[in-house]
Amino acid sequence: MRFRTPAGAVRVGEYDPDAEVVAAAGRAFDRASVDVLPPCDPSKVVCVGRNYAAHADERDADVPDRPLLFLKPPTAVAGHGDATPLPPNTRVEHEAELAVVIGTQARNLDAGAAMAAVEGYTVANDVSNRTDQDREQNWVRGKAFDGSCPLGPVVATPDEVPDDATVALDVNGERRQSGSISQFVFDVPTLLAEITAFVTLQPGDVVLTGTPPGVGELTDGDRVAASVEGVGTLEHTVVREPPA
Repeated sequence: MRFRTPAGAVRVGEYDPDAEVVAAAGRAFDRASVDVLPPCDPSKVVCVGRNYAAHADERDADVPDRPLLFLKPPTAVAGHGDATPLPPNTRVEHEAELAVVIGTQARNLDAGAAMAAVEGYTVANDVSNRTDQDREQNWVRGKAFDGSCPLGPVVATPDEVPDDATVALDVNGERRQSGSISQFVFDVPTLLAEITAFVTLQPGDVVLTGTPPGVGELTDGDRVAASVEGVGTLEHTVVREPPA
């Protein structure tokens, strides 16, 4: 887990979320004095749409015959414990996802060897502005707004995440989403091969793998907890931005 402390950014190998003190870089810091950072610094986030058939169905959309790709910029990335801004006058929904963190520069990967480029997995919430997404084709307003990609809290190695790992999301303690990565339309190696046929992935880049069914609206003050079995739980709040 990465923290911003009064001494700068540090990485902690073991972290107790209930501890009042964070030990890092040979020093101890009061937990209230540190911020949890995203676990990586991507140059881009490559996202995959409709990678669960049940989610495509709830969106009244077809399952794509090849991975449906779109991008989020670095300014969309937020950390565990951050507040996600909801653009004014929009309907915004949550999308819990398994996120793949890239460990080495990758281009033209073969699916059979693609996992060698993966550092590990983390948790993401692909926060989506449906009001504008449903009006546009490139989804910039709908998907790429500031803070729309909370990530974290840690990166787990692929062998720590079961092949049928559960992806889930709660809002204010109520379960909204639950699915398994075994339900992917396109698995992680297939996604990496398809993406790197067009785009060079750099170390720290992130690939979002799609969301299970159960997406729903977020409102001002909601507390969100997204989880992936084997990784942990990403928590954040949401705050409605006032009209300009």
